[in-house]
Amino acid sequence: MPHAPKSSIKKVDKTVEVKGAKNGGKRVIPAEKAPRFYPAEDIPQPKVSRKSPKAASLRASITPGTVVILLAGRFRGKRVVVLKQLESGLLLVTGPYKINGVPLRRVNQAYVIATSTKIDISKVSVDAKFNDAYFAKGGKKVSKEFLEQGAEKKAALPESKVADQKAVDKAIVDAVSKTPFLAQYLNSTFGLSKGQFPHAMKF
Repeated sequence: MPHAPKSSIKKVDKTVEVKGAKNGGKRVIPAEKAPRFYPAEDIPQPKVSRKSPKAASLRASITPGTVVILLAGRFRGKRVVVLKQLESGLLLVTGPYKINGVPLRRVNQAYVIATSTKIDISKVSVDAKFNDAYFAKGGKKVSKEFLEQGAEKKAALPESKVADQKAVDKAIVDAVSKTPFLAQYLNSTFGLSKGQFPHAMKF
């Protein structure tokens, strides 16, 4: 009589009788014993968050047209003009580029100092196209050889963004030119000397 293969034999739990009035009378012995060791590394499961991210509320001291001082980034120390707050909570600012070389860019309001100087930007056209997607970088970087890295050239700025920069700056520069020394103020770089404390200053 041929024997059935071991893989096809299904093991069944075994029930045995246990003596003693306080032992329950019967005990089930599992067909397969539990492993003696368990894996040390568990697969992490991401927690489901019920919170939806919300944009940070705008500080009361920052309004469209307010001149702020950048505290971090490539243009730290520069004075820029706030245009509006984007959906992500970041601020849309500009130098203007013609005055101090700061282009249209996004800035976190946690890294700026709001000043009491304000500029009338009612004639500045800040279209809906100036959103977070406008500043998104498209495409992936192509890996190149080490020797070719020095020969890489910086990609030219699209003509559309250059035109947008000029259109926004034109109205701001006209408003700045009406106030004496305002252009020099925007062009100057903020800094602290020995014995100066920012918490004791009025901006």
